[in-house]
Amino acid sequence: MKRLLFWLVRINEQVAVAAGILLLVTVVVTLYDIIARPFQMSLGGTDELSGYAMAIATSWGISYALTSMAHVRIDLLRARCASRGQALFDVIAILSLAGVASVVAYRVWPVLAKTIKFNSTANTTLETPLWIPQSLWLAGWVWFALSSIILAISVLIYVAAGKFDEVNEVAGMRADT
Repeated sequence: MKRLLFWLVRINEQVAVAAGILLLVTVVVTLYDIIARPFQMSLGGTDELSGYAMAIATSWGISYALTSMAHVRIDLLRARCASRGQALFDVIAILSLAGVASVVAYRVWPVLAKTIKFNSTANTTLETPLWIPQSLWLAGWVWFALSSIILAISVLIYVAAGKFDEVNEVAGMRADT
């Protein structure tokens, strides 16, 4: 289990780097567009492309936040519990997160399916085929759901084995919070 979680963390670190590079490229393109406008050399469509980049980077980046334990959690009751009670709160949190992520990933598919069915394009001058950004967006949500399910299964295995400190290590709260 530890090996799987190790690789999940490493993959999500690489995903976060890729999402960061995507956002950096978006900033560079937007800056170029702003500077080029007075010279009638604007690229056009940077607002549309940056919107796609934000949605894609977010859907992929939340998996990194998950494995880095950076998601916001209210710790008022959990902090007052022993390791067994903390593990119970962690189980509830990760199962809830996995459930929500799975539902969102499932509900994103019909959006993409309609786009593909109707061969939809953006109502802009770029006329971007919407299946491209929506496919990347869906893939990010699916990856987040898969990451959270893997984490949830590992937490349940640790709880069943009575390894409550292990639960805290993989799904608890960061020590610096």
